[in-house]
Amino acid sequence: MEKVRSSPYSTMPKAYVLLTKPGIIMGNAITSAAGFALASKRFFDPGLFLATVVGLSLIIASACVFNNHIDRYVDRKMERTKKRAQAIGLIPMQRVLFFALLLLLLGTAILAGTTNLLAVGVALFGFLSYVLLYSFSKYHSVHGTLIGSLAGSVPPIVGYVAVSGQLDLNALVFFSMMVFWQMPHFYAIAIYRLKDYEAASIPVLPLVKGIHATKIQMMLYIIAFITVSMLLVQVGGMGTLYLISAALLGLGWLWLSMLGFQSGNDKQWARKMFLASLVVIVGLSAVICFSAV
Repeated sequence: MEKVRSSPYSTMPKAYVLLTKPGIIMGNAITSAAGFALASKRFFDPGLFLATVVGLSLIIASACVFNNHIDRYVDRKMERTKKRAQAIGLIPMQRVLFFALLLLLLGTAILAGTTNLLAVGVALFGFLSYVLLYSFSKYHSVHGTLIGSLAGSVPPIVGYVAVSGQLDLNALVFFSMMVFWQMPHFYAIAIYRLKDYEAASIPVLPLVKGIHATKIQMMLYIIAFITVSMLLVQVGGMGTLYLISAALLGLGWLWLSMLGFQSGNDKQWARKMFLASLVVIVGLSAVICFSAV
């Protein structure tokens, strides 16, 4: 039986909330809204949208709780995660697993009752990819980041197929765009938190190949992201506002990535890259949503 330690920062309700990683849920809700809007074509259904976001958010919350449980021993070795509820043994394992399962069942039931089976299937694919593939592969392979990016690219596709009921070229383009966005986003975190990953023996690219090689990878992924994001103008019917926004945000992010080769403080630069990645994806999601209403 795991030893339960006192928490210096949380009440029990807050500990349960933090297990779900609210920041990740919020970010995925934003991209799922963009996917929903892209498929809506100005026929936006508020009720379906709310049900999709709530159902998907519950499934994502479940995945995050399971991930927190899987990571509990490694989290103790990392400065930014050593005080997580599972890392300090604040909540008994049985309650954590029951909480995760309950969230999964509720989310699946909401999606199944309000959207379509394809949306449910895509959401569960993302769940399994994150919990079973990413949560374990990241400890053994540098490619864990890529697996994580595939799982993280699912939410906007769930939003898209909840409306369209099909996986088509639009969905493929959006999915690819999200994969290319997430790789430099994750690499920026890896550089910024390099000491944590080293302490936990997690083979992220900056540790395995070095920071310079990671910077090159980030630049190439951003170029791919810009290229694919432009395809939404052709296949997705996005207009001039989106085109200008995608170009400015993408090129600004690319310029910042190139500055990294001259940076004297990689940690500071990586944090700027991380924040810039959030601006890029939130900005584009907002433009897509605005174009649909």
